[in-house]
Amino acid sequence: MPFLRAVANEKDLVFSNERIWKQQRQIGQSVMKKLAMRKQGLEHYIKEEAHQLVGTFAHVKGQPFDPLLPITNSVCNVVCAMAFGHRYSAEDGNFQKLTEAIDLALKCGGSFIYALREMFPWVLKRLPGPHKKALSSREFVLLFAKEEMKKHKEHHLLREPQDFTDFYLLQMEKSQGDPNSVYNAENLAQCILDLFIAGTETTATTLQWALLLMATHPDIQEKVHKEVEGVLGSSRSVCYQDWKKMPFTSAVIHEIQRLKYASLFRIIRQYAKDVNIFGFLMPRGTFINPDLNSAVLDNKQWKTPEEFNPNHFLDKDGNFVARGEFLLFGSVDSVCLEEQLARIELFIFFSNLLRAFIFQLPSGVKKSSEQHKVGLTTYPHSYKLVAIPRSRAS
Repeated sequence: MPFLRAVANEKDLVFSNERIWKQQRQIGQSVMKKLAMRKQGLEHYIKEEAHQLVGTFAHVKGQPFDPLLPITNSVCNVVCAMAFGHRYSAEDGNFQKLTEAIDLALKCGGSFIYALREMFPWVLKRLPGPHKKALSSREFVLLFAKEEMKKHKEHHLLREPQDFTDFYLLQMEKSQGDPNSVYNAENLAQCILDLFIAGTETTATTLQWALLLMATHPDIQEKVHKEVEGVLGSSRSVCYQDWKKMPFTSAVIHEIQRLKYASLFRIIRQYAKDVNIFGFLMPRGTFINPDLNSAVLDNKQWKTPEEFNPNHFLDKDGNFVARGEFLLFGSVDSVCLEEQLARIELFIFFSNLLRAFIFQLPSGVKKSSEQHKVGLTTYPHSYKLVAIPRSRAS
C-alpha cells in the first residue's frame, strides 16, 4: 500500500522482500539471541524500565493520572537500549520528539485521510495534511537513528558490540565487497525505525488495556497479585522464566492480548509459490493480509469471545494452555522479533505493576470506555486511573 511503502521503503525488517528481507531478518534474529544471552542484555533493560515505571507511578502518590505517556516512554526506552545501548531521560527534548513522531506516524494510519491517500495517492502527494506530518515524522526517526549511528561509528572499533547498531555496523564491515549484501547505513536506519514502530506501540497499547481491565476487574487483579507474591515473595525481582510458575498471570496477559488485540491485521505476507486453498487458486505473488478479528473473536474457538475471560487459557486444573487459535504473531513456526520482545516486556512490566499497586478508576467514575480507537493499531480512548501503592494499602 502506498502509505506503508513510503514509511517502510521496503528495506526494513517487516515490509521488505526476498533478499533484503532474508538478510535483515537474519541479523535481527541473531542480535536478539546475542542480547538475550548477555548478563546486561535484553531482559536487564526491560527490568530497568519496569523499575523506572513503578517509580513514575509511585511519584503520582495515588492521584488520578493518564498512564499513556509514562508507559510509552518506558517501552520506547527498551527499544532505545536494545538499538543504541542506553536509555533517555523522559525530559530529554529529542526523546520527547521521538515518541511523538512514532505516535503520529501510527495514528495517521487508519484515519480518513489515510484511506484517501491509499485510494488517490497521486492527488494527496500534492496536498497538505496529517499524512505529510506522518511522513515527516518518519524522517525525524531516521535522522535520530543516523545521529546515534555516527556516535557508534566513532567508538565501535574500541569495544565489543553492545547493541543492535554495533552488531549491524560490524556486519557492514564483514560484508564489504560482497555484491549481494544489503547491509548499509540506510538499511540500518530503516531497521531501527521498524524496531521503534513495531516494538513501542503494540506493547504500550496492550499495557494501557491491561491496566484499564485490571481496574474494572478487581477480583482478577487481586488474584494476579496473590500469585505474583506467592512465587516471588517480598524481595526477589521478576524474571521472564517466572511465567512458567504463574499460570493465571500468563493466562490474564494472553487474554488481554486476545480481547484487546493491538493490531487489526497480521503482517502482510506474499505467496512464494502457487497455493490452492479450498479450491481457490492463490497465484505466486499474491499478497495476504490476515484478519485477526476472525481468529481471536471466533465463537467456534472461544467460549466467551466478546468477554474478558482468562479461563480461555487455563485447563480444568488451572494450568496455562497455549492455544493454537491465538494467532496475534502468526503461527508457531514463524516467530517474529516483535513477539520475542513483546512476550518478555508484557510479563515483566505487568507483573511488576500488579505487584506494586492496586489499580482503580478515579472516585466517581463508575465505568471507562472499552471501545477501540483505530489507527495502524487499535488503542483505548484516553482515560485516567488511580495507582494505590500496595504498601499504603496494607
